[in-house]
Amino acid sequence: MKKKISLLLLSLLLNMPAFAGDGYWVNDLRTLFAQNKAVIMCVNIRTFNANDKNKNDIIEPGLGETSGNFVNAIQRLDAMKKLGVNTLHLLPVTPVGKVKAMGTAGSLYAISSFNEINPQLDDPTNKLSAKQEAANFIKECHKRGIRVIIDLPSCGSYDMYLANPNLFETDSARQPLVPSDWTDVRMFKTLNPDGTLNEDVYNLYKQFVDMVLELDADGIRADVATSKPYEFWEKLIKYTRDRSPQFLFLAEASESWNEPVAKNAPFTPYDRLLQAGFDGFYGSFFNFKDWKTSAELENQLKLITSIQQQYNHEKSVIGSFSTHDEISPVVLGGPQLSKLIIWLQATLPVNSYFVDGFQSGDTYLYKYANQKASKTYTDDDYYYVHKGKIDIFNFSRKPGGKDSVIQDEFIMGNSIKSMSSEIIEKGALTFLNTNNPDVFAYMTTFDKSSIIVILNKNLQRSSSAEIKCNVNKNTLITPVRTPAAPAVGNGKMTVNIPPGEIIVMLADLSNKK
Repeated sequence: MKKKISLLLLSLLLNMPAFAGDGYWVNDLRTLFAQNKAVIMCVNIRTFNANDKNKNDIIEPGLGETSGNFVNAIQRLDAMKKLGVNTLHLLPVTPVGKVKAMGTAGSLYAISSFNEINPQLDDPTNKLSAKQEAANFIKECHKRGIRVIIDLPSCGSYDMYLANPNLFETDSARQPLVPSDWTDVRMFKTLNPDGTLNEDVYNLYKQFVDMVLELDADGIRADVATSKPYEFWEKLIKYTRDRSPQFLFLAEASESWNEPVAKNAPFTPYDRLLQAGFDGFYGSFFNFKDWKTSAELENQLKLITSIQQQYNHEKSVIGSFSTHDEISPVVLGGPQLSKLIIWLQATLPVNSYFVDGFQSGDTYLYKYANQKASKTYTDDDYYYVHKGKIDIFNFSRKPGGKDSVIQDEFIMGNSIKSMSSEIIEKGALTFLNTNNPDVFAYMTTFDKSSIIVILNKNLQRSSSAEIKCNVNKNTLITPVRTPAAPAVGNGKMTVNIPPGEIIVMLADLSNKK
């Protein structure tokens, strides 16, 4: 009973707002992130609380419908808090381009200004500016103990290129450099021919930092951080940290990425980004759906452990199993894959990361997808979308599915993560031997308490396995999530797990005889 009360108190403390004695918000995001306690929800303010009255997935103002903005977004913050979310990652909130656009509203990543807020996110029914509304939104987040990360796009819109082509990199034919197939953006010229930083481009990014600090945001997620050189990030991060030491820098980077986004473009690998001052990166958890054995997951965790040891546990990762660049897990593997992702993030030493709609099973399959539009706000008259991914190109519906079971598991997983944070942060993680490659098992132990996780990676059929584990019949085991209770013997567990299911247990090793 005493232990349960302690866990409850710990959970309450972890969810208390980080306010100083005088009532001002105190940013603690770097510390929270380093301790793997962040539960991050990625949201698109343009759709976050959109009102789609006729349920055709697209927002039509002429029919009295309203897209998401910084004012109506506040209405969903209490719901985010109840889900266990303590950090929001806002997809870009800067103005977007309208020339060579993708989608009828324009891609959020086709930035046209670094020091303004996207007017699409303004509530026209009041006299406040979009920037004032954004500041109020962040203040309301902080009142609820929710931190805010704002996305920093990596490229400029075509509109921005036309206005100032000297800011942009060119290829051998003196044409603006286009990253991959992103036809709506062009790459910035971050280095001069002599290898020095292009101060004009650097100052744009500095303006962005000034703006988000003015808004009182808690961190930045740098889009395609690999596309900027080490010196660029080192200087910008130092500038920011001199003003806000706890300001988080999260790099969109992975150890599995080793090529630039365009030929002859800069490329800075994830480890150099960490050396430049970034607090974390993505890892390669997005490959989990393709992993065949637990060795691939184990190797990913070993890499993270080695990085944490190198930096004295000041760096960490997000559980990038499903980002806004990934297809909905419900589309890829049904609800079972979503549940696996929830519990993996709840029990591994990572910061949990989800995309709005994940918590209720959204497929992100829009009725209007890639059809000709009746009205557009750009030069693109098609509802361009990436199938199965959250829409970042149009004024579309609020994200959300109808799977209440996923939502219940989401809340429970986040609660267990909070209550077990000390074990996850300080414990020793060990992958357990099984005699079935479809069955993954690991155990994290700290101060004679353990979290034991067993999962069936096979989403189509049940899997039986014998798992070597330091438990016996006298070990006190508390089930957390047990769709198939294992049989416990001396030094092993035997289990038959349904397709895509996961078992989570707490073990008190002090009672083991």
